[in-house]
Amino acid sequence: MGQQEKVATSLAGTVSEEISASLTAVDAELARRYPGDPGTRQPVHTVYVPGDVFEPGTLRSWGDQALAALDEHAPDAASFAAVLGIPEELAGPVHDRVRAKLEREPVEDLRIDFEDGYGPRPDAEEDEAAARAARLVSEAYANGTAAPYMGIRMKCMEAGVRDRGIRTTDVFLTGLMEAGGLPEGLVLTLPKVTYPEQVTAFVRLLEAFEKAHGLDAGRLGFEIQIETSQSILAADGTAAVARMIDAAQGRATGLHYGTFDYSACVGVGAAYQASDHPAADHAKAVMQVAAAGTGVRVSDGSTNVLPVGPTDRVHEAWRLHYGLTRRALARAYYQGWDMHPGHLPTRYAAVYAFYREGLEPAAARLAAYVAKAGGDVMDEPATAKALSGYLLRGIDCGALDTAEVARLAGLTRADLDAFASPRRGDLTVTAP
Repeated sequence: MGQQEKVATSLAGTVSEEISASLTAVDAELARRYPGDPGTRQPVHTVYVPGDVFEPGTLRSWGDQALAALDEHAPDAASFAAVLGIPEELAGPVHDRVRAKLEREPVEDLRIDFEDGYGPRPDAEEDEAAARAARLVSEAYANGTAAPYMGIRMKCMEAGVRDRGIRTTDVFLTGLMEAGGLPEGLVLTLPKVTYPEQVTAFVRLLEAFEKAHGLDAGRLGFEIQIETSQSILAADGTAAVARMIDAAQGRATGLHYGTFDYSACVGVGAAYQASDHPAADHAKAVMQVAAAGTGVRVSDGSTNVLPVGPTDRVHEAWRLHYGLTRRALARAYYQGWDMHPGHLPTRYAAVYAFYREGLEPAAARLAAYVAKAGGDVMDEPATAKALSGYLLRGIDCGALDTAEVARLAGLTRADLDAFASPRRGDLTVTAP
């Protein structure tokens, strides 16, 4: 050891105290607005089914149709990989996991649709459909056939359909309460939001329902669908979507991009409406920045090119969907919409290939960071957070197994959670 340095200061202790006191309100505001990721599972997709079409066997039917499409158009790992350009070393693991997923849990997030997919109906008909949806969702959770997340998309808060949307929400939620209570995986989606005041109005509706049933304040959250240009850029030039998150008062769980409504709103021709259009990229980038750190997740949109018809046409649609999904994942949009059972094989193939091809590098890099081993990359806590988040998402969707991650990274699930959400407390790494 060398000579011990003399430590000297010039400021009185009161300076630090006064500065801290002046920032107390800012500290509280930062914690309120930017609590970080909630640490819960995010589904890789959302499937929309019209309110009058949803049946007890809908989820299983989607899985069976997806498996039948695989059997017909890509019956083995090699042919499926060849269609999508999956590397040979990943062909078997990806194919096997896709089939297992379609057999076990074909849909991760289901929305029973009472908006565009359902349309205007007589009030009595929509009332009955909403009540039926509540009964079927409750039964699915009770008998173990539910998707991890389920709920409804009601009509929006615009004047022409506002009362109908409010009533459908009331009928559906009341039906759930009468059937035993709100399931943990319940999700509500508010579409075509243009002004933050519409979000505020929906919050008032949910507050009223909670009070009517003695529920904890904030029990009901919801997703905001971004489908209009005004939701991205307000008339005064501000980012309206950021104000919508604030207007939700902590209830917003997601921002979902509506590919076709938004594209049409900004004048994109029908032939060019797609999730990789520059207009879509701009909207989602604004959404992503507005949501960062708030705990609100961002979801990509969908493709309307369906994998149906002869095999060559199915393969073409599969390649398109696979490519769009991979593109979204690289841009940190970890969720999207799927419009047809035939999209499920390529949704899971893209997700599983994305995580499996990066498993060993991510695990090794995180293990080196923990061991302070050095190397050709100098990582920081933010990188460790990203690496652990990547591995956790892979585990949650079924692309990776906890055991193989523990073997490669030397970390438990609890360790990964701690790295991904460091604000939750001091990081203590344990042996797997």
